[in-house]
Amino acid sequence: MKVFVISDLHLSTTTNKPMEVFGDEWIGYVETIKKDWLEKVHDNDLVLLSGDISWAMTIDEAKEDYALLDSLPGIKVVGKGNHDFYWSSLNKMHTAFPNFNFLYNNAFKIGNVVICGTRGWNIPDEKNEEYEQDKKIYEHEILRLQFSLDEMKKLRKEGDTVICMFHFPPFDATYGDTEFTRLVKENNIDMVVYGHLHGKNARVSPIVTKDDIPYYLTSADLVNFKLTQLV
Repeated sequence: MKVFVISDLHLSTTTNKPMEVFGDEWIGYVETIKKDWLEKVHDNDLVLLSGDISWAMTIDEAKEDYALLDSLPGIKVVGKGNHDFYWSSLNKMHTAFPNFNFLYNNAFKIGNVVICGTRGWNIPDEKNEEYEQDKKIYEHEILRLQFSLDEMKKLRKEGDTVICMFHFPPFDATYGDTEFTRLVKENNIDMVVYGHLHGKNARVSPIVTKDDIPYYLTSADLVNFKLTQLV
């Protein structure tokens, strides 16, 4: 079983949110992703989708976008992004999209790979006027990560590969330590994936190593709309 990852697909099958407004590199990007996906992924492979899947505002609006992904091969694990406003309770998501595994206060074991993680949030900065709001959400996301890590520990066996999936970068702009990276280190995570960042001015290092753990940037435009193979 191979493991791939990509994030920030921002699909808009039934909504009028063309990504081309963010740059010419987005022209025809869905077909580029599909072509690469079909060339790489087989039915028994694992594909991690680390947030911002669809521009839809409701589950009904998101159904066509998920149908597109469902038509592609692979076992899919989906994390929540800051633009996934349609995301409701886990029960509603599983009911609407039964062929997907949704990461939310939980963990999954597929083959010898265990997936844990949370959405994450902006790292609070006291110089930012939104510090108090960011701090509150950040602390909530730390708790969600701990819930997921607790579930991961129940699933993990010797020899397993553990991948922690975020949407937001789990460190600050200088790749400094945070509560997220501390928990990653303490729980002996093998690798981390994250997205959220976009554009030419984004922090674009495709792989950052902290505490001997690789952190993979997976935003679709920053990986040339191609899946990154992890395992």
